[in-house]
Amino acid sequence: MVYDYSTQYASLRFADLGDGILEISMSAPGRLNAVGHEGHRDLASVWQTVDRDPDVRVAIIRGTDGVFSAGGDLDLVTDMAQDFAVRLRVLREARDLVYNVINCSKPVVSAIEGPAVGAGLVAGLLADVSIAARDARLIDGHTKLGVAAGDHAAIVWPLLCGMAKAKYHLLTCEPLSGEEAERIGLVSLCVEQADLHDTARKVARRLASGSQSAIRFTKYALNNWLRQAGPIFDASLGLEFLGFDGPDVAEGVAAIREKRRPTFSGPTSE
Repeated sequence: MVYDYSTQYASLRFADLGDGILEISMSAPGRLNAVGHEGHRDLASVWQTVDRDPDVRVAIIRGTDGVFSAGGDLDLVTDMAQDFAVRLRVLREARDLVYNVINCSKPVVSAIEGPAVGAGLVAGLLADVSIAARDARLIDGHTKLGVAAGDHAAIVWPLLCGMAKAKYHLLTCEPLSGEEAERIGLVSLCVEQADLHDTARKVARRLASGSQSAIRFTKYALNNWLRQAGPIFDASLGLEFLGFDGPDVAEGVAAIREKRRPTFSGPTSE
């Protein structure tokens, strides 16, 4: 590989699988690969480097230790709620994460297992081929935290699984298994846990051996559906980050830490 990924993106782990395949692993030992300050920045930026690297044909995104990602680290969420400068920085990163995955010319394959939440789920569902273990647990937990479902949710969920299913899962934060996610069209494939990474690598090798111009042009054309929805995404992201300035997010964080249901009392938007 042309770039020194490990030095540039210290929160991520990298493996050169040969044939132009770069495997990227989210890694936060002991924290279920939750994404903190550094991890959020790295996950947003790495796709630009992948796009520029002439040695990379396909990227795989996964987690370490049998877990994809448990979402945003609660310390990061608290800092966002309390510090306007942090909130602005993370807003830019959240925007860049979505658009950088969409605009990366190289195909991306995701291998989703265990809990898949937050920024990790953004990359997992925006991947060009998303593969989930049967017992994976996909959750968009924004409204449970007390903020609007921004990130990738409004831009891609209705397109993948339809508005009715998107509204149900985004409004209620009801989890989906990998099997259910495949059934409703939220992910490309569902496989047994034991077969997950072999399947992801098999798909990556197939993409790496194909016509790179044809595959990349096809990805670009298809992702115009997502680019067309850019104003929807921008609005959802703005509304999400407006929520970090409100009272409900403090209760949402406290409820998650204390493993209880939140009791929200903040004002409505009416």
